[in-house]
Amino acid sequence: MEERIKYLFRQYLNNSCTRKEFDEFFSYINEAGHNELIRELIKKAYEETGHSDPSSLTYVNESGRLVLTEPAWHGQQVAGVRPQKRSPRLVVATACVAMVIAGFGWFMFSTVQQKQKNKKQPLAANVTGRSENKYMLLPDSTQVWLNAASTLEYPQTFGTDKREVFLTGEAYFDVKHADKQPFLIHSGKVTIRVLGTAFNIKAYPDRENVVVSVSRGKVQVNYDEKEVATLIQGQQIKVIDANKPVVQKNITATEAAPWQQGNLVYDDERISDIVADLERIYDVTIRIQNKTLAGERISTSFRREIGIGRALQVLCNLTDTRLKLVNDMYVIE
Repeated sequence: MEERIKYLFRQYLNNSCTRKEFDEFFSYINEAGHNELIRELIKKAYEETGHSDPSSLTYVNESGRLVLTEPAWHGQQVAGVRPQKRSPRLVVATACVAMVIAGFGWFMFSTVQQKQKNKKQPLAANVTGRSENKYMLLPDSTQVWLNAASTLEYPQTFGTDKREVFLTGEAYFDVKHADKQPFLIHSGKVTIRVLGTAFNIKAYPDRENVVVSVSRGKVQVNYDEKEVATLIQGQQIKVIDANKPVVQKNITATEAAPWQQGNLVYDDERISDIVADLERIYDVTIRIQNKTLAGERISTSFRREIGIGRALQVLCNLTDTRLKLVNDMYVIE
């Protein structure tokens, strides 16, 4: 682990991380907020890089926490010189580490508008990587199963009037019933309101729609603070935006969260959304050469255990395309 942290630290300082390395590096930063051993390894890695420039954006404080500081000239424009645009990677890194310093000790994603309205206390977060699932128990005993590449943010204790969490990605909830404490799940502009029920929500940021599927009880689905549907057991809805009609259908209880049984099910989904899903599930990189193909829709299903090669071959058979493997990247052409 020590050598791996040193390697990732050097890659980060040299701005040469791959996306996978970048995610792995910040998972260690996340863990360092509550793991003294990891914190010490990061501090040691920092010291051994010899990265001691006091004006640097990166340093380790006396507690062993990795810190990004703003340079003194940040925000000032020198005459005759155009300020350089900060890279998205540095912006994300700065935000994440600032939260660690503030005492969150967790790697967070944002559902910015809702959190600004509702935030009353620091939020903890549970994060899954690609090809990872995780079970967790919330402070009220609500059970949550997080799918791959997802984040659930929640307070350490819920208020007396309501229970609020923030989801990026996909999760199955079995909500503990409480008559006077509605349970609210925020994901972008979509909010799910329940008292006690079991349901699945799929809301990855790069998806065309948000899918809510109910296996027990009743849920209210709101978009941009306006109710768009109330679902009962055995119903599913796809929400795109406020200007497009929702798509609602009946399902069986087992179809609410098929991923929990190892089934990958896609009903009238864009090829690009299916490919993004497969990248998360199998932790691979897939490129669609034909941009027109990315917007086409298909319905299909298969078992996760068949593997990425056979799963992609199913897509190719359905779309009359070919699959190639080029430098560890799957290419659909």
